Amino acid sequence: MTKFFTILSALCLMAALATGCGSSGSEGSKASTATATGSAAPSEAAAATITISGMKFGDPVTVTPGATIEIVNEDSVEHSVTSNTEGQFDNDVDGGEKKTFTAPAQAGEYPFHCTYHPNMKGTLIVK
Repeated sequence: MTKFFTILSALCLMAALATGCGSSGSEGSKASTATATGSAAPSEAAAATITISGMKFGDPVTVTPGATIEIVNEDSVEHSVTSNTEGQFDNDVDGGEKKTFTAPAQAGEYPFHCTYHPNMKGTLIVK
């Protein structure tokens, strides 16, 4: 009987591990700071993605006012997506992590940079 419970316990443990390994949450992410509310786990699909790779932001990203923007940091080091105008948006993203934030409500061009690597520059276009 003891052998039966040992095997049953092992199967339950394997099932729990398999379920936990399949989750897609980002528990280690920091909360973002933005003009509108930011979130580490989006409840809706992102309208656009800012991909950080090779210490670069890539091409400008265009979204509608208030759209959800996902930041994907493919580098191994922490970066930020920080508006050049203080207070519009400021999001830190650890290496290999993802985060979302809400685009500004006003149309316009929003240049941004990485506070850790000032040579990294990008542009968010809201229209």
